[in-house]
Amino acid sequence: MNLKGLPFLFLVFVSALAWSQNEVANNLIVDGNEAHEQAEYIEAEAQYRKAVSLTPDKSEALHNLGNTNYRIEDYSAASQRFYQTQKNTTSKDEKHAAFHNLGNVYMQQKDYAQAVEAFKNGLRNNPTDEETRYNYALAKELLEKEQQQDQQDEQDQDSKDQDQEKEDQDKEGDQEKKDEKGDQEDPKDEGEDKDKKEGEDGEPEDDSKEKPEEDKPKNPEKEGEGDEKKQPPPQPKPGQISPEQVKSLLEAMNNQEKGVQEKVNAQKVKGVPVKTKKDW
Repeated sequence: MNLKGLPFLFLVFVSALAWSQNEVANNLIVDGNEAHEQAEYIEAEAQYRKAVSLTPDKSEALHNLGNTNYRIEDYSAASQRFYQTQKNTTSKDEKHAAFHNLGNVYMQQKDYAQAVEAFKNGLRNNPTDEETRYNYALAKELLEKEQQQDQQDEQDQDSKDQDQEKEDQDKEGDQEKKDEKGDQEDPKDEGEDKDKKEGEDGEPEDDSKEKPEEDKPKNPEKEGEGDEKKQPPPQPKPGQISPEQVKSLLEAMNNQEKGVQEKVNAQKVKGVPVKTKKDW
């Protein structure tokens, strides 16, 4: 056997196998397209997946599978398929279609920044497509509004935070004032509290009110009399005579002297005759 012919035979076999897989993939794509037209998206997805498994780089199978994913709202899978399509194809028309559909996926996800970039890339591959141009303008407008809204929301949040901070500071200031007011009582209230406390303790609450007897000023004379009444009589010291004894002795002496004088006078009268005529 001539070994030189083996490489040729191998290449023919590989080419035949590739042609066979590509043919099968094409048939699967046709079946998928028919199901897609009938809105049988689950069946269409199954046919396209089979085609992709046979020819992973075949842009037609990838693009159509992405369309089916979009119809069933599997946007994550759809974006992957469209991205793979534009990577695997060299055709500007296929790239344009892939970027256009990728932009639609991002619009559904409200990712307007990514949508703008996708439509922009679509226009780079086909600047005359009016639908892509319109979608690009719409995505750009929505992105600007979103940015303005984000900025407004940020300003509103900052303002809200400032208001909350001011409110907290005001509350803190009010609390400090209350604390200071508690530490420094009103003199009037302090006086009233003091009078009340003195009243409770039995002390005078007001100078204008009647004082108890022991607090009233006393008359010096009456005070003296009271002191004399209160003071006990002085006790005589040994060898001394008390004033009462002296008084009693004086009275006794006076009485005695008076009696003696009366006796003397009586004796004179009796001893001296009464003259009735002048003594010439």
